[in-house]
Amino acid sequence: MNLSMVLTRWCVLLCLALGGMGAVHAQGNLEIDTPAVSALRQSMQQRHAQLAPLYAAGAIGLAADGSVALRDASAIPLAQRAQANSLLAAENADRAALYREIARANGRPEWEADVRRTFAQRWIDRAQPGWYVQQGGNWVRK
Repeated sequence: MNLSMVLTRWCVLLCLALGGMGAVHAQGNLEIDTPAVSALRQSMQQRHAQLAPLYAAGAIGLAADGSVALRDASAIPLAQRAQANSLLAAENADRAALYREIARANGRPEWEADVRRTFAQRWIDRAQPGWYVQQGGNWVRK
C-alpha cells in the first residue's frame, strides 16, 4: 500500500474521529483533494522511502504532536545527519501544511489543531512494528 492510500485511509479515520467531536466537525471532509492537499500527499509519499530506514533504525519516531522527531542521532552515521535533518524538516513542514490545508479547505481553519491531534494519534496507531512512537512524553517501540 502506497503512502497516498494510507493517507486517504487515515483521512477517513480522521473524519470519523472528528465526527465524535460535535455536529459541526461531523460535516468536515478530510478526504478533500485540493491541489494543495494532493501536492502535499505526493511530496510526503516521495519522501517516505528515504524516511523508512530511519524509522526502522530507531533514529526517528512519530511524535505525539503529529510531527516526526529525531529520537537517536547516534543511529545515523555522521556523514548522513545533515541529510536526515533536511528530510525531517521537509516532512514536518509538509505535515503542518497538510493539517492546515485540510482545515482551510473545509472552510474551518480553526480546526487545524483538531486535525493535527487526530492525525498524530492515527500516525502513532498505524506505525509499523519496531518504529518508535511518543506516548506520554516517552519513546516506546511498537
